[in-house]
Amino acid sequence: MTEKNISLTEVQQITERALQGAGASEINAASVARSTVLAERDGIRSHGLMYVPIYAEHVRCGKVDGLADPKVIVSRPAAVRVDARSGFAHPAIDAGWETFTAAAQANGVAAMTVNNSYNCGVLGHHAQRLAETGLVGLCFTHAPASIAPTGASTPVIGTNPFAIAVPDGDGGAAISIDQSASVVAKSEIMMRSRSGESIESDWAMDAEGNPTTDADEALKGSMAPAGGYKGFGIGMVAELLASCLAGALLSKDASPFAGTKGGPPGTGQCFIAFDPQAFSGDLFAQRVADLVNAIAQQEGAHVPGDKAKSKRQQNIRDGVMVDESLLEQINSYAA
Repeated sequence: MTEKNISLTEVQQITERALQGAGASEINAASVARSTVLAERDGIRSHGLMYVPIYAEHVRCGKVDGLADPKVIVSRPAAVRVDARSGFAHPAIDAGWETFTAAAQANGVAAMTVNNSYNCGVLGHHAQRLAETGLVGLCFTHAPASIAPTGASTPVIGTNPFAIAVPDGDGGAAISIDQSASVVAKSEIMMRSRSGESIESDWAMDAEGNPTTDADEALKGSMAPAGGYKGFGIGMVAELLASCLAGALLSKDASPFAGTKGGPPGTGQCFIAFDPQAFSGDLFAQRVADLVNAIAQQEGAHVPGDKAKSKRQQNIRDGVMVDESLLEQINSYAA
């Protein structure tokens, strides 16, 4: 495998060109490209350039409407709904973002749901985006079914992550948590499948419900929930908010995010923003700082989100390494 170093600016450019070449509008391609840059910036390669060929393929085959124009509805002063219209999640989220954050600042709290949507990339980046504006961000998304109820073998919910980020007072996030209901993200198993590597024995089960180290068999079966029934419960919370509340398809009815099988996934997201000044005022920042210090002062402990921050600065400065065959694949869509 031969790798090439490229800048984050180039990541943005080649992603935009590929998506527009596949049939996406300029505004939609730019929105997805920004998310791709953030993933590469933070070292989350499974949601970075590796996903661009899937995005482009889905525009070409019709799983995603690359020309979709999201519809924003304000149903109550602090309730924003966005219909992604079978397009990418990113431009749909962007379409309602200003209205959503303004509502949170005006009312102290606000929520935005998105339906008829798609994969929203790294969920934690949306929570961090809220934290960067001084709001506490609590975000949920769901995905095509890949986790079975504890003791069963038929998947009902997706890996269904939640994310939370809190402002640090300097335009960043003091704490950022992004975790799925499964032991690992499904994208990690997909990466192992592509490379022919085995997976850990506690990551997934095969179609018969038996633990497996074969990535391909795992993709035919069920992801293991983190913490057993507790992980499944966390996934259910995301399902209730990102699917049921948003009016999106249930995970069990959504088409896969990978491959060309099925039509648009029709999944959803739910974002909740709190203005800390409306609740505890300046005490919030003090309490968060005390909490961060209680973690950081212990040898070997890491504040959630700090690992990504360390990679971030390096990748902004030095760029990222990308497999040349992947670049060729991405550029083929631009051509």
